[in-house]
Amino acid sequence: MGAQLRVYKRRIRSVTATKKITKAMEMISASRIIKAQRAVAASTPYADELTRAVTAVATRSNAKHPLTTENPQAKTAAVLLITADRGLAGGYSSNAIKQASVLTARLQAEGKTVVTYIAGRKGVSYYGFRNLAVAGSWTGFSDKPTYGDAKTVAGELIDAFVSERVDELHLVSTEFVSMLTQSPVEARLLPLKLDEVQTSDGAAAKNQIFPLYDFEPSAEGVLDALLPRYVESRIYNAMLQSAASEHAARRRAMKSATDNAGELIKSLTRLANSARQAEITQEISEIVGGANALADASRGSE
Repeated sequence: MGAQLRVYKRRIRSVTATKKITKAMEMISASRIIKAQRAVAASTPYADELTRAVTAVATRSNAKHPLTTENPQAKTAAVLLITADRGLAGGYSSNAIKQASVLTARLQAEGKTVVTYIAGRKGVSYYGFRNLAVAGSWTGFSDKPTYGDAKTVAGELIDAFVSERVDELHLVSTEFVSMLTQSPVEARLLPLKLDEVQTSDGAAAKNQIFPLYDFEPSAEGVLDALLPRYVESRIYNAMLQSAASEHAARRRAMKSATDNAGELIKSLTRLANSARQAEITQEISEIVGGANALADASRGSE
């Protein structure tokens, strides 16, 4: 076998092995998307009702609460960025990082100091490689977050806000629109702006009609209990949306890689066939040439 043909066959074996890996990853991601979508659907009713409850307390009482009181002299803003723990997901993490960079630039243009918190190894690696300061980070649960993970993240952020280390809290995540579309989004979580709060159907919570409420022991006490849960539910929903987006982006990237590997195998197979044909043609030419040489030598000896 010629050297060129051996090279082609070795590359075909290598690309075939890669194709099997990417195909398996595509199938795994496709199965996990369904579970992630179910988790998002399951968390939505709770998040919607909690949003309505917080809005009702905030709009139907004169309570002043630090989580709902706007600071006109805000100087420090915290940004929570949600990325993936693993790669091979196309532009999923890079798009979220770009969105966070745009938000950071806008906040800095307003004269605010930005404090960054990150969930996901990709974001941590990005900021670490560029020596950018990170106030807190969490890893290990990007593809399957739990409410406990969201509660841990929310607890540290709420503590930073209540202790007045930060004046605002912003969230950058990825919204799962469809299997083909995942969009990076940003939202301000604290202080709560009622005209920006929306339920899952897109309706502004402030414009909804609420019944009359009596607050026990007080509106302040109810807000103390509800607003942390509200932040936790918003972060948890964002993590679930991001997890579904990560699986969808990885499935799409692995499908593209599998298709490209198939095309490359076809191209290499054609080149290998051409090389084998050329080798066979050369061998036939050598045999014919040798036979003619022998025939000429025999006639010369006669």
